[in-house]
Amino acid sequence: MLSSHDIDRVCRASHSDPFAILGPHKAKGGKTSVRCFLPTAQTVKVLSLDGKALGALTQRHADGFFEGVVNAKPDAPYQLQVQWTSGFVSLLDDPYRFPLVLGEMDVWLLGEGTHLRPFEVLGAQLCTMEGVTGTRFAVWAPNASRVSVVGDFNFWDGRRHPMRLRRECGVWEIFLPGVQAGALYKFELRSQRGDVLPDRADPYALQSELRPATASVVGALPDKIAPSEARKRANALDAPMSIYEVHLGSWRRVTEEGNRWLTWDELADSLVPYAQDMGFTHLELLPVSEHPFDGSWGYQPIGLYAPTSRFGDAAGFGRLVARCHEAGIGLILDWVPAHFPTDAHGLANFDGTHLYEYADPREGFHNDWNTLIYNLGRTEVKNFLVGNALYWLERFGVDGLRVDAVASMLYRDYSRNDGEWIPNIYGGRENLEAIAFLKRMNEVVGVEREQAITLAEESTAYPAVSRPTFAGGLGFHYKWNMGWMHDTLAYMARDPIYRQHHQGEMTFSMVYAFNENFVLPISHDEVVHGKGSLLSKMPGDRWQQFANVRTFLGYMFGHPGKKLLFMGCELAQDREWNHDHSLDWHLLDNPQHVGVQTLVRDLNHLYRATPALYTQDFVPAGFEWIDHNDNQRSVLSFVRWSTDQDSFVVVLCNFTPSVWTDYRLGLPRPGHYQELLNTDWAAYGGSNVCSLAAGNLADDTPWHGKLNSILLTIPPLATIFLKWTA
Repeated sequence: MLSSHDIDRVCRASHSDPFAILGPHKAKGGKTSVRCFLPTAQTVKVLSLDGKALGALTQRHADGFFEGVVNAKPDAPYQLQVQWTSGFVSLLDDPYRFPLVLGEMDVWLLGEGTHLRPFEVLGAQLCTMEGVTGTRFAVWAPNASRVSVVGDFNFWDGRRHPMRLRRECGVWEIFLPGVQAGALYKFELRSQRGDVLPDRADPYALQSELRPATASVVGALPDKIAPSEARKRANALDAPMSIYEVHLGSWRRVTEEGNRWLTWDELADSLVPYAQDMGFTHLELLPVSEHPFDGSWGYQPIGLYAPTSRFGDAAGFGRLVARCHEAGIGLILDWVPAHFPTDAHGLANFDGTHLYEYADPREGFHNDWNTLIYNLGRTEVKNFLVGNALYWLERFGVDGLRVDAVASMLYRDYSRNDGEWIPNIYGGRENLEAIAFLKRMNEVVGVEREQAITLAEESTAYPAVSRPTFAGGLGFHYKWNMGWMHDTLAYMARDPIYRQHHQGEMTFSMVYAFNENFVLPISHDEVVHGKGSLLSKMPGDRWQQFANVRTFLGYMFGHPGKKLLFMGCELAQDREWNHDHSLDWHLLDNPQHVGVQTLVRDLNHLYRATPALYTQDFVPAGFEWIDHNDNQRSVLSFVRWSTDQDSFVVVLCNFTPSVWTDYRLGLPRPGHYQELLNTDWAAYGGSNVCSLAAGNLADDTPWHGKLNSILLTIPPLATIFLKWTA
């Protein structure tokens, strides 16, 4: 018989090895001793699977501990027939009679920190064991003294289902028969000192409750999405890429139903066709991983593996991705491996120790965001994040990950004063662990999901961010060009009369344009927190503000680099973005706003139909200045070349409200030229000044270092695209 001390520890949920106590154990005479803890049970009998009585158990503790010897072998399956104090009788499969949950190879790889897909074995996995359906639970908590699964299936009682520790990898595991999809659960942990910690959500949860509730939800692991050659081609460096950045909670809301969010399926029915009509090649979603605070926009996630429940279940998100691909649109997710919030149900101090985060706040605390920094020196933490990257790419088929706040990861002194950071082992400021992690993540993605892309939000001059790791780079496919964004917006905010003194702000980007594979971003960060909307940044009267927006967008689509535009910019929204409200769709009752939207649509379609505007984005051969020195008239002109050198587009920008007549422009070829697009066309709300007559012929007058040239009329505040027709 079991000692009263062990029984008491089970009843108090303080026993570190419950499988050594509970379940079947060898007894004398080839029989089996069965022990169980069932609070509020009145009687317990043990039955064979065919219903034969094997013996009754004796209650050894008033809290519900039962023990008895039954006529069965220790490895024989059985069930428990329980009569509860309510009088209800139920038949249960004893969780403590089932074998190990994790296989030996999984244990080895988890312990080593090299399991490529830890989400396949950790968390809550629906499964069948020995013919019994249920859910297996596994959680990494190597420093806990006891871990239990709690949920709506066991009255959130940490005494009922304590787990087994696999010491080789620090993972606690248990199989719970009968727990099905939709069940709510968390983990209850005791620290090494025996303190009961706040209940933790599952780090690997595939679904979560809608905030403010914080429980994890048992869900089915999505099927793996097969690789696609079509998506590989669409994501290639020489393919057109025009990204529509979207915050799903505020793109559009159902105001007549309490300002509610759209569901995943409603977004598939409305957002996808809209992006397709507008000509965008990709959607980029602000983080959709579960997060407790709406105001973080998803950038402080807790459920890194769970699509947010704000818009429905995980399957609904999968349908949205599929609808994007059916429409020929890629889907990129904002991904946040740099930090996580301190909420009590999250990763902070997870098992009573600094498990996921650095212990020293000089390494582990973000002063800017009051968040914690992942300890990327731990292989298990790196594995958690690399696995998460693969999860979104493989299990939902998303096209890529835009990695947030890379600069904050690369430098130990990021946003810290002297004495507030710890140098690396060589005395430098670089975060060697984070650099190794980013390289590892990009290498794994490159090998395991060749069609996928990664994009870095990196605001410093760190070298070779978008170069392969074998060439000394970080391995990203693309890098956001933050310098271009800040310089050009600063220039556009100036009164045109002063722009002549700042032309370098528009041309400096070409000094370094081919050092990285750049995306030109006009992102959410530029239209919030007092920065105003894109339209409101522009100087001049109302007409000039709209004209400036059109000129800038034309320049952006002519400039080398992939394109990214935050939602609402295509509407020339007046007010800055507010995450609690829908975009101002009513603005489309105004012709000026319709004009900008029409321009963005036409720019996208022109861009996608013109290889010269995208095939050589990242090599010098794709770009040639005609004239960048005409600062007196604030005019820029350049050529975009396709790979065959017989296909090119001439781009000319006038950043003043003046009309420049008889403007001679040097051209790379003799022959006829025509307007492909003019942002001053009346259809866009412009003054409809035509730059050249139909079929205008370049003459042999040398100009701008070219053998041929043409006379133009340059519209006010406009960008024009000219096509050579031979």
